[in-house]
Amino acid sequence: MKKTIGILGGMGPLATADLYRKIIEHTRADRDNEHIRVYIDGNAAIPDRTAAILHGGEDPVPEMLSALRHLEACGADCIIMPCNTAHYFLPRLREQTALPILDMQRITAAVCRERFPGKTAAILATDGTVQSGLYDRALDAEGVRWIHPGESEQKSLMHLIYGVVKASRPMEPEKERWDAILDTLRGQGADLFILGCTELPVLAGVLPSEGPFLDPTDELAKAAIRFCGYEVKE
Repeated sequence: MKKTIGILGGMGPLATADLYRKIIEHTRADRDNEHIRVYIDGNAAIPDRTAAILHGGEDPVPEMLSALRHLEACGADCIIMPCNTAHYFLPRLREQTALPILDMQRITAAVCRERFPGKTAAILATDGTVQSGLYDRALDAEGVRWIHPGESEQKSLMHLIYGVVKASRPMEPEKERWDAILDTLRGQGADLFILGCTELPVLAGVLPSEGPFLDPTDELAKAAIRFCGYEVKE
């Protein structure tokens, strides 16, 4: 029997829509009714995850659990979250549900090892994701070398994530800033870039630049499709 997906979304809204679009695009289907049933709770009231992790901000877990309960009630068979930083709270969520919650970082790290053997990955992510070590640990477990942006590049990255994509501001004027981050990391030995914030695939889609890029949202979508017993259209 085919299974269904629950998207614990709203972190942020564009990233949620991007994940749903990728599920549709990657599912092998010849007609509408061959696609996966997907439940989405776009709870934009979930407090900022980076602020909670680094600055003692409001705990996002109660609102995340509220969304999770709605998805359970709908009948979802698995849960996916289009927010990398939110995975910091994954252990607490798993304690509160019997549903499997797919781990974006572990999925991405395994793909990185398989697709880019022996290469060094630059981790592009929020301060919360970077300082929590979510990708560091996942990549270490797969034997993948990694680097982080320096302080200046990380500050520019946070501006792009929060000041541009999340703020729904025009992305095109930021092309030079985006390319400068990538060029600096290439000079430091990066062979590829992990788009480790779900806003970054949105940005990279608008501002195409030389990669290669590994999109965790894409890999999460494919993993969810396979979990549900459907075929991935590469």
